Amino acid sequence: MTTTPKKLSKGQLAYEQERAKKAGKSLDEWLRTKAKAEEVEVKKLAPKPVKKPGLFSRLIDKAHKPL
Repeated sequence: MTTTPKKLSKGQLAYEQERAKKAGKSLDEWLRTKAKAEEVEVKKLAPKPVKKPGLFSRLIDKAHKPL
């Protein structure tokens, strides 16, 4: 068996081995692929930084302010 960074129980390990076998990959390749996909999902869910208003937005805001 392989050592994985995430400790899997015997049942989980057997399940992942079956999934890897169906995908035609080794268990290590399968777990690496799965980890990369998880990272992509986390990045998608991360909040985007607030963008400062553009030139026209700032000009319109200034125009609406009283003198």
